[in-house]
Amino acid sequence: MDVKEQLIQGLSEAGCGKETAERIGLLYEVGDYDEMLHQMKVQRCILIDEMHDRQRKVDRMDFLVRQQEKQMK
Repeated sequence: MDVKEQLIQGLSEAGCGKETAERIGLLYEVGDYDEMLHQMKVQRCILIDEMHDRQRKVDRMDFLVRQQEKQMK
């Protein structure tokens, strides 16, 4: 497996869609490393936003569980 294929596979495993991973792989292939890194950082920001959204949902669920436990006592 060459470097481009490893990059695309890694991006896919990190949650990037196929089209995005391939676009970043193409940037690597043509040597546009600045844009490649920029796009990878954009994808990282998207993952961070998703993580924060999930954390807010977990926090809300924790609140609801505690609220119900208090009512049951």
